[in-house]
Amino acid sequence: MDRILIIEDDEAILLGFKDDLEFEGFAVSCAENGKDGLNQALDKNFDLIILDILLPELNGFEVCRKIREAGRSVPILMLTAARTEEMDKVRGLEMGADDYLTKPVGTRELAARVKAILRRSKGNREFSDTYRFGDILVDFKSHKVVKSGSEIHLTALEFKLLSYFIQHRGDVVTRDDLLDEAWGDAIVSPRTIDPHIVHLRRKREKDPSAPRFFSSIRGIGYRFDG
Repeated sequence: MDRILIIEDDEAILLGFKDDLEFEGFAVSCAENGKDGLNQALDKNFDLIILDILLPELNGFEVCRKIREAGRSVPILMLTAARTEEMDKVRGLEMGADDYLTKPVGTRELAARVKAILRRSKGNREFSDTYRFGDILVDFKSHKVVKSGSEIHLTALEFKLLSYFIQHRGDVVTRDDLLDEAWGDAIVSPRTIDPHIVHLRRKREKDPSAPRFFSSIRGIGYRFDG
């Protein structure tokens, strides 16, 4: 399920967008000011951010700039007013926005634009060299994992499992899926996966007994929510 963050201070617009996108099957988080929106954008991983320009505490341009300065490549769809559309577009592009919508926005236009951006983003996702979740940075090219600035050791198998989870974030994956990815044609018990997930939790979760990122789905497998 794709995750979307809406940063909009107009409550009616915010709730309308949230209802429309949840109806389309998206998981939606909300923020009503720039500071809260920025904190959520940097603390969690979203597939798309819908960002109004005129926000309290931090305006949309500053939020966009700080997201890009933090190294986040999440697509950003900016909302602009008709009277300042051209000027806002130029400045937003300079800050790193990916696309624009001019308010007021219709339900169909919003859903169509969001889906188009996500299609483009997913087409490029495989070329991303790094991924962040919580205080973890995963570098796929160097096969390194850094937590709070310090490198942590992963076995080749653990790194392969972590990469698979990231590629399928938000999806429930079965033990058979993980076995196929990590062990290939080798004949091993599906329960072989479990101790490796325990190790991943110990290395990445602040509280492995109450995991935030690697959830067990009873009778099925696991889900990564990074």
